[in-house]
Amino acid sequence: MARVSQREFLARLEKGKAIPAILLLGDEPYLRDSCRAHLMERFVPEAARVWAVSRYSAGRGETQAALEQAQTMAMLSPQQLVFLEDAEAIEKLGEKSREEAAAQLAAYLEDPAPFTVLVVEATGLDQRMKLGKLLAEKTLVVNCGLGEQADERLAAAVLMARAIAKEQGVEFEKGAAEDLSEFVGADLMRLKTEIDKLATYAAERKLIRRADVSALVVSEKTTTVWELADLLASSQGKQALEFLDRLLREGEEPLQMLGAITWMYRKLIEASEVKGVANGWQAARALGMRPEQAEVALQSARKISKPRLLGALGALRRADDRLKGGTEDARTVMEFLVTELTSQAA
Repeated sequence: MARVSQREFLARLEKGKAIPAILLLGDEPYLRDSCRAHLMERFVPEAARVWAVSRYSAGRGETQAALEQAQTMAMLSPQQLVFLEDAEAIEKLGEKSREEAAAQLAAYLEDPAPFTVLVVEATGLDQRMKLGKLLAEKTLVVNCGLGEQADERLAAAVLMARAIAKEQGVEFEKGAAEDLSEFVGADLMRLKTEIDKLATYAAERKLIRRADVSALVVSEKTTTVWELADLLASSQGKQALEFLDRLLREGEEPLQMLGAITWMYRKLIEASEVKGVANGWQAARALGMRPEQAEVALQSARKISKPRLLGALGALRRADDRLKGGTEDARTVMEFLVTELTSQAA
């Protein structure tokens, strides 16, 4: 079948055309989540989703179970969605198991159930192998990535930023969408979060300015604050202060850094409440973050008790008041904060 962009895919859904099998291919969680949401909205009424939406993982050896479900009519819904995640895991199986899984998929795709939309998900597949060739030929392949080259990813993120802003009823000043996309490193999940924040800030003005982006969005350089998360969680006070010193010498603004650290702690609190997560992609969906950041958040959250995490928010509020008061040295305030947070973690 054809390979289409997410936008082309959504247009096809709007036309109501039946799609027996889909491959969501790419490493961008935001695009994959958006496709899932639109599929559920299109094919399964909300009241029936408990019975008519099923999730399986090839990484957990559930390929056969997913196909069996696809051939079983769901309760209380004329159509069902069956998601098979982590399909790339099939390529890593031994030869016999790999061939068996590919044969099972091939048999199903030759005669798909008319009441099922089978959605296979993979971050990437080797098109030289049988599985990749099979899915490219027998499914509608939806591109859920931004591209390999940095400029290509940035350009795609700018287009997405403008589309998300339009949904929010706002628009970007010239150059503001480009600034934002560069600041967040073309991370679409964070892009969506930042646009939500900027749209609220813009309020009746309905225009996101470059000055707004500079004032409210911490650049991707500062999101190395996740490196700081592990140092704070592990009570490595000396290393955390050295890390802080490096960021300040590189020109990062203390107030923006404080905003990033506060956001980080809120994510750590969310991470401390996440249960039953098996991999970084699942954590990314639960936390609205990139997979590598989500894994760090989960690991760091396990090292700090919930009361300590909540106590850290108080320390962050006090530091914010001191910085905005303008009467104290900003570096001293930040150093005191880091010392307090590493002491709390201990």
